[in-house]
Amino acid sequence: MKHLIACLALIASPLAAQDFSEGSEARSWNLYAEVPAKFDAQVVDVLCTLTGDCPEDCGAGKRQLGLVRSADDVLVLPMKNSQPAFTGAAVELAPFCGQQVTVDGLMIDDPELGANNVYLLQTIKVADADKIKANQWTKVWAKTYPEAKGKGPWFRRDPRIKEIIATEGYLGLGLEVDQAFIADNF
Repeated sequence: MKHLIACLALIASPLAAQDFSEGSEARSWNLYAEVPAKFDAQVVDVLCTLTGDCPEDCGAGKRQLGLVRSADDVLVLPMKNSQPAFTGAAVELAPFCGQQVTVDGLMIDDPELGANNVYLLQTIKVADADKIKANQWTKVWAKTYPEAKGKGPWFRRDPRIKEIIATEGYLGLGLEVDQAFIADNF
């Protein structure tokens, strides 16, 4: 519980309003309240940071990853990578679990929206290595699900999504509700 309280205090901290735009090369997405943000951080398992439940290697790809910013120890929540879909931040950060990195992207921070330290990750750099683009999610997905190869959006071919639809329907309310909805609307 003490981890949770400490982390919530960090997320809500007035220090979060610092300007991290200097040196950023992030491309705008024209989103409301977006601000370029480049900073040094440690890649962390968010659940571990909040609760102390800390498996090896940040949960082996099964957990949300975060960034604890070096300048002020604020927990930043990366929600997406540089690809168009809102996916990929954890996949991009997983190889850097526990490491110090320099990230560049867009920060969305607007109290009226309830968005605090929401980050759109575009590049990652470790020590003296070249920076890399955060655009690997669809490649990783394709390697994980080679049987889903084909045309069209990935989510229409994803076996996990297809399994859920097969048992819960497109609306997530059950197959009978789906059948009635389709009959009434199509």
